Amino acid sequence: MVHNGIVQFCVAFIIALIVGSLVEYAAHRWMHEGKVLKVRHAKHHRNLEGQGWFGEFKDYATPGLAIIWVGFLFSVPAGIGFAIGALGYAAFAAYAHQVQHERPELVFWLPQPVHYLHHRENMWRHNFGISQDIWDRVFATYKPVEWQPERRARDYPLRSYIDITWI
Repeated sequence: MVHNGIVQFCVAFIIALIVGSLVEYAAHRWMHEGKVLKVRHAKHHRNLEGQGWFGEFKDYATPGLAIIWVGFLFSVPAGIGFAIGALGYAAFAAYAHQVQHERPELVFWLPQPVHYLHHRENMWRHNFGISQDIWDRVFATYKPVEWQPERRARDYPLRSYIDITWI
């Protein structure tokens, strides 16, 4: 019985991560198509900066509150797993967004810091992923560009990874 609950938790957690990444991609793409937050997003591109981790987290987590309860329709462990996965992904996406605006060379989990390059190259039809690039690849909106950081991520001290604007 306990084993089944752990499996439900883990599956729901993973589903929340996948859903979160797809929503991140779709929402950013819709912003560029003028379907949501058109003016606010255009201002973001002009200013070339994030809002700080907390501001980004609020923007990512708030829409998630509409579906965060879905896992509970299946079971309590699934509900908890989905809720933690959704909030965890929002936290990671907020970090990924902020670090790409401040220290893109620290985005070690991607071949290229796609969001940073999206801004640097003024891309309005490519590289909509922020924390990942998988959906850009799936939906053929990925565009590789020249990226040569001055230093590799592993050459930075560990504290560099938390040296971003948090609030």
